[in-house]
Amino acid sequence: MNKKICILTSVHSVFDTRIFYKETKTLTNAGYDITLIAQHNKNETVDGVKIVALPKPKNRLERFFKLDYLIYKKALQQKADIYHFHDPELIPWTIILKLRTKSKIIYDIHENVFGQILSKKWINPIFRYIISYIYKFFEKVFCSIFDHNIIAGDDIKIKTKNQTVIKNYPFRNLINFNNIEKDHSKFIYIGAIGDERCIKEIIESLNYLKKSIKLLIIGNYNNKNYAEELKKMAKKQQKHQITFSDQMPYKKVLSFLKSCIAGFILLKPTSNNITAVSRNNKLYEYMSCTTAVIASDFPLWKEFIEKNKCGICVDPLSPKEIAKAIDYLIEHPDEAKKMGENGRKAVLEKYNWENECKKLLKVYKYLIK
Repeated sequence: MNKKICILTSVHSVFDTRIFYKETKTLTNAGYDITLIAQHNKNETVDGVKIVALPKPKNRLERFFKLDYLIYKKALQQKADIYHFHDPELIPWTIILKLRTKSKIIYDIHENVFGQILSKKWINPIFRYIISYIYKFFEKVFCSIFDHNIIAGDDIKIKTKNQTVIKNYPFRNLINFNNIEKDHSKFIYIGAIGDERCIKEIIESLNYLKKSIKLLIIGNYNNKNYAEELKKMAKKQQKHQITFSDQMPYKKVLSFLKSCIAGFILLKPTSNNITAVSRNNKLYEYMSCTTAVIASDFPLWKEFIEKNKCGICVDPLSPKEIAKAIDYLIEHPDEAKKMGENGRKAVLEKYNWENECKKLLKVYKYLIK
């Protein structure tokens, strides 16, 4: 009988790249019986993965106090051999799951949660520090209780022996490379659309460009007011073609990405962002699709980009610097192409999921004896 695995997330999309396309499908292909509990519009089976749908919460409070309890109840019904969860807010519920079911628990840590709490503007600054240090203490305690911890990057390792770093690298062959045609006036941003991602700065940079460009922004908004601000800014850019699109299926995103000369990963300098180079999914997807990168000039990011010669680093808060990078890539198409090729080569040789997934399967083989 195949071992039953239940994967839990209260925050991420049901088709989150790391959760669904990488980890879940890797485990399914290895013969495990997988159930994924996540926000979705219906219960269904996709690519052999049984999806148990959760309703979308109206606000954070409803998510914390209603949705998380609902996940716990649905998870309990699964009677899984292993519960693999992805959100820190689920820690108390998975502890209860472990006590009640005696099943094994894997905690998959995607972000520097300590740093994230410190940067959350909706929390009073005094409480941010108190909450962040309380979280740091309890994370260390609970992670030693869980059967294993999977870490998305070297910079967020925890002080415990039961951990494995499994990075957010893409598949080697994300797209068909026989028909790539780059449009040297086309640039792209993919990801969550919020203030921390410097979208305003990117749009403002268009004021300083020598030539007109096409800018495609794909993702969901964190805030409706922010979305309206961006659209107002975009309307003023009559010289440039700016297109906004909601989050879309993975393969469709890649079809857009492969035609772009460069992709933006301009993050504000928060505690979580400045060290997140090994955890940023989009960076490696851009590279895999032979798309040059325009990234924040944080030391670790700059070291990585320069080592792999796959893009340009700029001050993410300076529209003029961003504009200079765009102009440079437009005016030097051969160099832009070479950056894209360098990125692709690095993914083929080093930064790919085919290597990382072996570590995931090793963790499961160790836990299921």
